[in-house]
Amino acid sequence: MFFQKFSKNHSLTSLMLPENYFYSAPQQKISSSVSTDEVIRKRLLIDGDGAGDDRRINLLVKSFIKWCNSGSQEEGYSQYQRMLSTLSQCEFSMGKTLLVYDMNLREMENYEKIYKEIECSIAGAHEKIAECKKQILQAKRIRKNRQEYDALAKVIQHHPDRHETLRELESLGKELEHLSHIKESVEDKLELRRKQFHVLLSTIHELQQTLENDEKLSEVEEAQEASIETDPKP
Repeated sequence: MFFQKFSKNHSLTSLMLPENYFYSAPQQKISSSVSTDEVIRKRLLIDGDGAGDDRRINLLVKSFIKWCNSGSQEEGYSQYQRMLSTLSQCEFSMGKTLLVYDMNLREMENYEKIYKEIECSIAGAHEKIAECKKQILQAKRIRKNRQEYDALAKVIQHHPDRHETLRELESLGKELEHLSHIKESVEDKLELRRKQFHVLLSTIHELQQTLENDEKLSEVEEAQEASIETDPKP
């Protein structure tokens, strides 16, 4: 955000000093305990001339040092133009970087949106999978019930239907009733024959008793007659 505000309100070329300032730059050497050349030398030893923005910054520093050490106005103006060109390149690179950064932000927002859509799709897919599992379980239960129904239907088909069974039961009931009457008739006849047989036995017993009595009387009579015949006459 800082670079965006900076690039909108200021440019690198607007921060540059007036052209006359560079024409009248001091011709003194830069010296310190640790010289700028030593810093640049160490920097170059680490990563060479650099690449991209680092290389431009290195060139800008080199141009600035050469401008400070320029021995004539023409050389100072040449270094000044070179610094302007380098600054323009840096400004262009910074603008390009800001555009890439803005594009990356938009891509991030787009990716987040796509990520949320994918999450919603995944959640919807999970719900559909759960619903499909329920439907599969229900279909399995229905199939099992149908198989049981078919098995029962096959068993039922081997037996007569209800109306026919009722007719057969009614016919059997009538037959049982008829047989019951026959049984009662037979029992009555049997009881009658039993009574008749009992009377017959009683009659036979009485007849036998009578015959025995008759035989005894006959024997007595014969004995009497025999005794009379054997007795002498007076």
